[in-house]
Amino acid sequence: MPLAITLHVLASVLWVGGMFFAWMVLRPVAAAQLEPPARLTLWRGVFARFFPWVWASVAVLLATGLWMLFAVFGGMAGARWHIHLMLLLGLVMMAIYLHVWFAPYRRLSRAVEAGDWPEGGRQLGQIRRMIGLNLILGLVTIAIASGGRYM
Repeated sequence: MPLAITLHVLASVLWVGGMFFAWMVLRPVAAAQLEPPARLTLWRGVFARFFPWVWASVAVLLATGLWMLFAVFGGMAGARWHIHLMLLLGLVMMAIYLHVWFAPYRRLSRAVEAGDWPEGGRQLGQIRRMIGLNLILGLVTIAIASGGRYM
C-alpha cells in the first residue's frame, strides 16, 4: 500500500500541477507576449512534452487506484463514498484528456504545421477550456481524496 499510494499521489500531482501551471502561469504570459504563430507553436511544443507525462500519470493512477480498491478495500463494496467519487471524477478527467488528445490536439498540430493560425487558435481555445475543466475536477478530486475520509 505505501508504494501504491505514493505513486498515486505523485501521478496526480504531476498531472494536476502541470495543468495548474499551464492555466495560471504559462497561458496568461504567452497570450500577453506572443503573437498567434509563436503562441500556437509554443503550445504545440508544450503539449508535446506534457502529454506523455499525462499518459504515464493516467496509467499509474489507474493501476494503483484499482489495485488499492481491490487489494486494500476489498472491492467497490468495501470502499467508502469518497473513494467512489474519486474514481468517478478520475475517469471523467481521463475521458476529457482522451478527447483532447485525439481531437483538438491533433487538429492544433495540423493547423500549426499548415500555418493555419485562426484554426489553430480555435483548437487551442477548445483545449484551454477542457484543461480548465479538468483542472477544476482535479482540484476537487484531490480535496475529496485527502479530506473525504474525515467527512
